[in-house]
Amino acid sequence: MQNIQAAIKAIAYHLPDKILDNHQLAQEFSTWSAEKIEGKIGIQARHIARDDECASDLAFKAAEKLFSQKVCNPSDIDFLLLCTQSPDYFLPTTACILQTRLGLQKSCGALDFNLGCSGFVYGLGLAKGLVESGQARHVLLITADTYSKFIHPQDRSVRTLFGDAAAATLIGGVESDECLLGPFVYGTDGTGANNLIVPTGGLRTSSVQNPSLTEDSDGNKRTVNNLYMNGPEIFNFSLRVVPQTVSKLLSVSGKRLDMIDFFVFHQANHFMLEYLRKKLEIPANRFCISMRDCGNTVSSTIPIALDTLRKEGKLQSGHLAMLVGFGVGYSWGATLVRWAA
Repeated sequence: MQNIQAAIKAIAYHLPDKILDNHQLAQEFSTWSAEKIEGKIGIQARHIARDDECASDLAFKAAEKLFSQKVCNPSDIDFLLLCTQSPDYFLPTTACILQTRLGLQKSCGALDFNLGCSGFVYGLGLAKGLVESGQARHVLLITADTYSKFIHPQDRSVRTLFGDAAAATLIGGVESDECLLGPFVYGTDGTGANNLIVPTGGLRTSSVQNPSLTEDSDGNKRTVNNLYMNGPEIFNFSLRVVPQTVSKLLSVSGKRLDMIDFFVFHQANHFMLEYLRKKLEIPANRFCISMRDCGNTVSSTIPIALDTLRKEGKLQSGHLAMLVGFGVGYSWGATLVRWAA
């Protein structure tokens, strides 16, 4: 008798209509040309949510696109997981709002979890537990963030990097003797929390009225109400943790590097990804870089990259992909996916 194994059954994503491209940014930051921006971070354009557009709006549209694939109906969803760091409200839970907006059954569980760049991997781990323990048959995992709302327009260090997006992933059970999702490895180091942070806005420190504008040594301007990123420290953290995480996952799974068909890392920036690829000696044709037209979309980068590979005909049934998320927190996680969608 075959076991019920959790598997990714479908992915869809949504990008806001508004586009901020490098030519527009170059007009605002005169010392950087459009070509220099793309050469530095590998991004040509990023999509930006409207002032009245929240994470739940992007999440709703991504889920609608997934349901339009006819892989399942809203009534089939037993559990909704929403990964976001830009919820509509402190309370109620944004996933509860999405439950009724999407027309999911009232017997459906729903919760938010606050993670950034590692969030998709963590969400897959949660979904696997729900499916394989029999708590749910179909889990809808949505990642959605609107980091642009945290960014000061004069902070070039993050404005050129981040874009807004949402991705919807269906995880369900299939009969298989093979593990289709997992194993998982995780890690956390809260000593790096202040290196990627919005300092105010929560209950620890409320938003400041009329905050003063500060300027760093690189000419980036922001207030305490805005997103701050210590780029060099984030880079050093990634170069230290990602190779260790890849090695640990290979060890616990009993796989070799040459047995992985595709490596899909969090799409942080092109330079960092290429550095990691070369450090790990991964062939370029098995390493995914997919951020040129959408930027760093935080928790949605990995599912967007996976769906892009699928649409391009590169990721096919039976392929084995390694997913690695890392960043804000510090938080990181990795898993293997046997593609069955």
